[in-house]
Amino acid sequence: MRGIFEGSEGTRKAALVDQLSLTAANPEFVENTRELLEANGYEVDYFDGTAVTVDLYRTLPEHDYDLVILRVHSTAIISRGEEDVTSVSLFTGQPYSEDLYYEEQLQGRVGFAQYTDDGPKYFGVTSDFVRNSMKGNFDDAVVLMMGCQGFINDRGAEAFADRGARTFIGWDGLVSAKHTDEATEHLLRHLVTDGADAAEAVALTMADIGPDPDFGSRLVSQP
Repeated sequence: MRGIFEGSEGTRKAALVDQLSLTAANPEFVENTRELLEANGYEVDYFDGTAVTVDLYRTLPEHDYDLVILRVHSTAIISRGEEDVTSVSLFTGQPYSEDLYYEEQLQGRVGFAQYTDDGPKYFGVTSDFVRNSMKGNFDDAVVLMMGCQGFINDRGAEAFADRGARTFIGWDGLVSAKHTDEATEHLLRHLVTDGADAAEAVALTMADIGPDPDFGSRLVSQP
């Protein structure tokens, strides 16, 4: 079976976008992931939560990454003013302001997201942002979305595909930071070290550790 990165030439590049470092830091996961990727020929760019902004997301496709790991909080609902937008949406670590990205807020590409109803507001970006506001092309990159509800619908996967990603992997429901970190370490070993394709790596990972024990969500890949 053809491995997902088979045939890549030269040094590969990976991005680890770690917005969760703000609320669920896991230095061991970061170190293990970096070591595994570098041992398999990757250059790794790491972005902690303070670096995860709307404009970081905007420019991700321009950096020729072969693998993009989004260790970010995500939700199926994001708000713009009084209106909720149903879309797979990614949190930033950037405090929300009504005055920034005004046109993109009106277009439903950018909004605010909160961990709790009375918590601070952060900018979040929607699937429409991925499709219409990102710059460049992912050029067959693999996108691993570690947060919740990546496959609550197909919008996230379709948006990244429209932006040039070859494969999108995510959870079909809620997932804890602990479980997604553990699952991702297994998944990356199957993808990067063992050379499995996405569907096989996901199946092996689910066999290794199972669904999230609290929420029952499972990893899904497309295609």
